[in-house]
Amino acid sequence: MTLFNYYTVKENGFHEIIIQKSRFITYLARATSEEEAQRFIADLKKKHSDANHNCSAYVIGERNEIQKANDDGEPSGTAGVPMLEVLKKRNLRNTVVVVTRYFGGIKLGGGGLIRAYGSSVSEGLNAVGIVERIAHDLVEITVDYTWLGKLENELRATEHIIDQIHYLDHVKIDVWVEETAVPAFMEWMTNLTNGQALLEKKHSRYVERDIQP
Repeated sequence: MTLFNYYTVKENGFHEIIIQKSRFITYLARATSEEEAQRFIADLKKKHSDANHNCSAYVIGERNEIQKANDDGEPSGTAGVPMLEVLKKRNLRNTVVVVTRYFGGIKLGGGGLIRAYGSSVSEGLNAVGIVERIAHDLVEITVDYTWLGKLENELRATEHIIDQIHYLDHVKIDVWVEETAVPAFMEWMTNLTNGQALLEKKHSRYVERDIQP
């Protein structure tokens, strides 16, 4: 499966704010399919079945191919859409959000609701955190032991991640390299070892980097 770089929530979590005596509880989670997002929403609707509203939004896919918003009884366009807009403004992917509202007795009006639901999601994202998921390939470097010290020193001075070093007949160094940087990395290794390194790309995974709000 081809991996793509994208932003998403750091972890599943929640955050609560009070606006004009109404409780707004924002729940955020990762979801890689629409079914996963809908299960998350259904679980929270069950958990907060006594709430006035459980509004939701999600974005799924490399290019946000799936985008859905639900006002769950709030006036049309005042809850789900502003929630969705915050996710899109933050450039998030594979993310689902539910904002549970317990009405406090003071009506907010259309503009007030839009601001309240948007703020709930923004503050929730700041509290839970955002990461960039960056596609990396594992590159296996096989060299004679005479190269080990030089290569290890050079690698540790870069952003590349040494995963393991295998001490066999020849030394094998497993390094996680950002996918887009692999061709340049292999050329660098070849030049560094005068063409004596055997390089093999093994498999892929994500490496996550925190993004400051």
